[in-house]
Amino acid sequence: MLLAAAVAAATFPAPARDAAADATPAGAETRIPDAAMALAGQLRDTALASSLAWDITESLTTEIGPRLAGSEADARAVEWAKAKFAELGFDRVWTEPVTFPKWVRRSERADVLGPHAQPLALTALGGSPGGTVEGEIVRFADLAALEAAPAGSLAGKIAFVDYRMERARDGSGYGPGSRVRSRGPSEAIRAGAIGFVMRSAGTDSHRNPHTGITRFDEGLEPVPSAALAVPDADQLARLLARGPVQLRLALDCGWDGEYTSQNVIGEMTGSSLPDDVVLIGAHLDSWDLGTGAVDDAAGIGITMAAAVHVAALERRPARSIRVVAFANEEQGLHGGYAYADAHAADIARHQIVAESDFGAGRIYAFNTSASAHAEAAEARIAEALAPLGIERSDAGGPGPDLIPITRKGAAWAWLGQDGTDYFDLHHTPDDTLDKIDPDALAQNAAAYAVFAWLAAEAEGDFGSAQVATAASD
Repeated sequence: MLLAAAVAAATFPAPARDAAADATPAGAETRIPDAAMALAGQLRDTALASSLAWDITESLTTEIGPRLAGSEADARAVEWAKAKFAELGFDRVWTEPVTFPKWVRRSERADVLGPHAQPLALTALGGSPGGTVEGEIVRFADLAALEAAPAGSLAGKIAFVDYRMERARDGSGYGPGSRVRSRGPSEAIRAGAIGFVMRSAGTDSHRNPHTGITRFDEGLEPVPSAALAVPDADQLARLLARGPVQLRLALDCGWDGEYTSQNVIGEMTGSSLPDDVVLIGAHLDSWDLGTGAVDDAAGIGITMAAAVHVAALERRPARSIRVVAFANEEQGLHGGYAYADAHAADIARHQIVAESDFGAGRIYAFNTSASAHAEAAEARIAEALAPLGIERSDAGGPGPDLIPITRKGAAWAWLGQDGTDYFDLHHTPDDTLDKIDPDALAQNAAAYAVFAWLAAEAEGDFGSAQVATAASD
């Protein structure tokens, strides 16, 4: 998962649509047939009893492990996904290229110098340059305090933003924390800093730093930038309370040319409207510290399994179920942008889109950006999801990789996962398979299967249509 705007709970209103392009005739209401509803219960029960989502997740995390975009493991993950789609019986499997700058991590270390000399646990932020810097630490309580630092006031010093992220079921605490990561280094440079460290954007109390991508504003010379494990941020704050602290920050990392990966796509062909698709997906890449289990192998397992469960019903849905394993979400939604550009002419063919990229906690809420004429269909989907403990909600937004295509006019659905513990693990060495509850994973797969089946069977559309602003995206 990328930044706060991409958190599953973020509100992302549907863009204005071109009414003339709406596939539903004026006054027509999208509905879900009783026959489709009758099979939803069977589908739900089958998916709940299945270990398929777990088996897929276990396979990816065990056989490939961490999948840093542009790494050798990235290439192996693409081959794994192609083979897994074929093994699971998808009717069509193909890839689409995604090119992006390649960032590499080799080593990282931080040491307090002087009378209280000791190492600190930290990790380089994605996009950071390498280098070794030594300087006095200057603490800021939050990003706003750093932004207020006068130009030149941090000359020869290292900025430390000590913002503590708040735990929340919907992940809303991630916004301020991720902004420190994305904006903090540039603000530190403007004040003259030679380096930047932050309290990790996480809610745990373990000595596991949280990585994630950062950005440097155009015209600024990047400086080494890293995140401290939460206990080490506490340690540094206590040391600063005793007096000035000198820190040596040594990072060996940086950009290393370009790399072309692939979006890997599998499709179960629809029975009567095969060119129209319900898209569900997740991202195939991960950060390199753990094995990318909750972020986002779980999403790959959930969505692949959901499509398989739908295809196993006594009859195929009208529309195709398309599963996309997106490339390089973590460093800038590269796979999402590539997919949206490649399919810009086919927005109306995308019935509705949904992404699983918020871990493996139980889904508790459902919402869509569907047009008014599809409210009854949305309500029927919510009715079929209710036995899974899922309530209809006014919250939510598109998954990260789907932001580009929803900006072009695709209708989205949100199946909101419980993220209370998600940011204990997010982007850390602790993001491993043992943190996933198999029963919760099966509940997710059941929800995605029911949603995809009913959306694919709907008589009428959910409002996807090309928008006038698409050309500027």
